[in-house]
Order: sequence, then C-alpha cells, then structure tokens
Amino acid sequence: MKVGIFGGTFNPIHYGHLRAAEEVRDNLGLDRVLFVPSGNPPLKTKDIAPACHRFAMVKRAVKDNRFFQLSDIESRLPGKSYTVRTIEALQKEKPQVEFSLILGIDAFLDIPNWWRPEHLVALSHIIVISRPGYAFLDLQRSPYIKIKKQILTTLDASGIESHRATLPSQREAVLLRLTPLLISSTEIRRLVQLGNSIKYLLPPAVQSYIMNNKLYKS
Repeated sequence: MKVGIFGGTFNPIHYGHLRAAEEVRDNLGLDRVLFVPSGNPPLKTKDIAPACHRFAMVKRAVKDNRFFQLSDIESRLPGKSYTVRTIEALQKEKPQVEFSLILGIDAFLDIPNWWRPEHLVALSHIIVISRPGYAFLDLQRSPYIKIKKQILTTLDASGIESHRATLPSQREAVLLRLTPLLISSTEIRRLVQLGNSIKYLLPPAVQSYIMNNKLYKS
C-alpha cells in the first residue's frame, strides 16, 4: 500500500489543503493520504489553536473522502513534533506500507533547518508540490535534490505536470504541479478576528466548529 503523509498545523484546515491532497492521490495513484496534524510544532508557535481543536477540524474535513485518513500520532508522541520521529513511528506501526512525505516547495527548502535533516530525506520518498509564491526553480538552492534547470523551468511554465528524480539518499522525489488555490490559514484567521465571513474557504463543518468553539477570536 502506498500512502502519502500530509502533515501540518492545519490551523485551520481549508479547501486548499484538501484539494492538494486529492490531486496528489489522484495523479500519483496513492492508496491513501494520511493527514497528520502537528501536536507540538517546534517552529510555529504563534496563534496556533490547541492540538485537540485542530485534530477535530481535520476529522470533520476528511470524513467524507474514503481515501483520506487521519492520524493522531503527533499528539500521542511526547515532546516536540519532529517529522523524523513521526515517520519513524508510522513505519514501525505499519511496516508493510510505503510512505511518501508530501511537502510544499517552501517546506522542502526549509528542511536544512529541521531536526536531523539528512536522516529525514533518507527515511521515505518525498513528494514536492507547487505552492503559490514559490517556483520549482527555487529548488536549485536545496542541498538535497539535484535536477536540471531546464526541467524545473519547464515545470514552472506548465510544460510538464510532474517529474521523478532520485535523491542523493537514493529515495525517490516526485515534483508535482497542482491547481493553484490562493487560500491561506493565516487569512482565514484574520477574517475571523475581523468578524468577516469565511464561507467557501473551508468545509462548512470546519467553519461551524470554529464558530462554536470561538477559535481565532483573539
């Protein structure tokens, strides 16, 4: 079974997250996409709703898609939520599964600042997805992937939709263009603080949960 690990704060989860997961699953033939809300993220601390609320929102967002699953593994693991520890724990729990870590271009470029980055890129395959404001050409700055400039510029120009490469760790990396959806959790939180509508930016069940629990009001 091939499973994509889609982690993040999901603060809150919105249609941009859900559409990205669906396109990755559909284009790469994954059996499942596993959503992993962060428990205690080491780098992001400002304006983050408690893990229990973010987990509850993701649960409501993915419940109607049989290809989407939800994991509370980062909430169960003690201490800070490091991606290396999460992947190791998932592989130990499900050794028969082939995992691929789904990262936006921005997150992939930030890997050198993560905990044990060399070990991370050797743990699983990686799927690098397009992100508004970033170009695949930016990946030339990464020490963990080497792809010809022409291929990266062709991806950015929509000449091709995906490209497979081998990382120095011998794991596979897939670069994948997605439909751009300019929705951000930051903007949703700002709208809530202003008392403005967030309808059509996220699933109705998530919107109701935010309002009922008075999240992001202060």
